Amino acid sequence: MTFNTADLSDANVGKVQIVLPGLPDFGGNSCFHGQMVTLKAWNDYSQVREQLKSPGAGKILVVDNAGALHCAVLGDLLAAAACENGWLGVIVNGCIRDSAAIAGMQLGVRALACVPARGDNAGRGDVNVELAFQGAVFRPGEYLYSDADGILLSPAPLL
Repeated sequence: MTFNTADLSDANVGKVQIVLPGLPDFGGNSCFHGQMVTLKAWNDYSQVREQLKSPGAGKILVVDNAGALHCAVLGDLLAAAACENGWLGVIVNGCIRDSAAIAGMQLGVRALACVPARGDNAGRGDVNVELAFQGAVFRPGEYLYSDADGILLSPAPLL
């Protein structure tokens, strides 16, 4: 289904949150939407892997790595797993790596930046917790809409 975040924003003033700019698009699908699963990463990609290797059923994984720029919590192998398991997108408040490969995948990916170093694999991470970054609060089970104009969040489906 085609949508435009600017139109959704105009039609839902006071009902949606606008995510502040600063999460550029790295995926092969720049227009995506779905229900959110949230994850606090703690510089560790273990729980990111666990989530993306499980059925995504058209959902979006929102990962808060506290804006860390020294390590990536998403790379091409995890992005490929996301595609295979039906995830529509991944938002990372932090870094990804393998950006050239991810750009060729039918997956929405937004992150602060790219860095070649990967994060830890120590099993840390909190799933389905409320996250706050880029001026917005990301709540598990709510909805995210992303396109070339930006990202907006809604407690209820808009389409």
